Amino acid sequence: MDLPGIIVALLAFFAIVLVFSGVVTVRQGFEYTVERLGRYTQTLQPGLHFIFPLIDRVGRKVNVMEQVLDIVSQEVITRDNAMVEADGVVFYQVMDAAQASYEVSNLTLAILNLTMTNIRTVMGSLDLDELLSKRDEINSRLMSVVDDATRPWGVKITRIEIKDITPPRDIVDSMARQMKAERDKRAAILTAEGQREAEILKAEGEKRAAILQAEGRREAAFKDAEAREREAEAEAKATQMVSDAIAKGDAQAINYFVAQKYVSALESFARSPNEKLVFMPMEAASVIGAIGGIKELLEDTGKPARNRAARTSVPDSNA
Repeated sequence: MDLPGIIVALLAFFAIVLVFSGVVTVRQGFEYTVERLGRYTQTLQPGLHFIFPLIDRVGRKVNVMEQVLDIVSQEVITRDNAMVEADGVVFYQVMDAAQASYEVSNLTLAILNLTMTNIRTVMGSLDLDELLSKRDEINSRLMSVVDDATRPWGVKITRIEIKDITPPRDIVDSMARQMKAERDKRAAILTAEGQREAEILKAEGEKRAAILQAEGRREAAFKDAEAREREAEAEAKATQMVSDAIAKGDAQAINYFVAQKYVSALESFARSPNEKLVFMPMEAASVIGAIGGIKELLEDTGKPARNRAARTSVPDSNA
């Protein structure tokens, strides 16, 4: 092969190499920056692209997927001068490949140091109790501060989580004793409240029972008074009837009335559970006479009125 042919072949080879050097394939999840003569011109998205060889070149290959950065454990002094150890994680995503490439020298190191500094700042402004109980608030404040600081770098902070907060051992023991004392106090308060409620319920029950008993006694007294009133009315009515009968000249009525009372008194003595022998302060003849009067009264009530009138008009032959 002559010299001109060799030169043509070499030129064709270099042309092919030059053309292929201008073809750029960007993988998914990445963005490439293009520099023309050392100056940024554009950002290549995932896919196949062609750049001008020799004058254009790929500057930075930027990962635009969400990434996680581990924050090493560090000591933090709280507002009440308690020293704790804290670590965490940062989730971030590059939103602008050009800014992430040319606005900061080392993006990962910058985010790491910025997060550690703000962890000390945010946690140092809280007391130990707040530090242990307000984990969500700390995460929110950290994410807001770090996200604002990294926005000029084309980075979005998606999440910051404090993984672990470790206070000193003596503080942990003191907190455990404090928690135990607080629980004992709450248990004692609950026990006292339960006893108080029980005493109140018992007193209310006794009060209600006393009221019901008083109402029962009052109702019974009313019933007894009503019964005595009815009995007195009946007694008065019977007495009035006897008095009317006596006023009309019927002597048997008074005998009936006296005999009835007498028999009732004897019945009361006979029904006494503690007495088997009854001493009566009256003569037997009086008792017999009273019984005889009752018998005569009963016999007279069974005869016609005219026979009683005839008997009372005829004098006794033995008189």
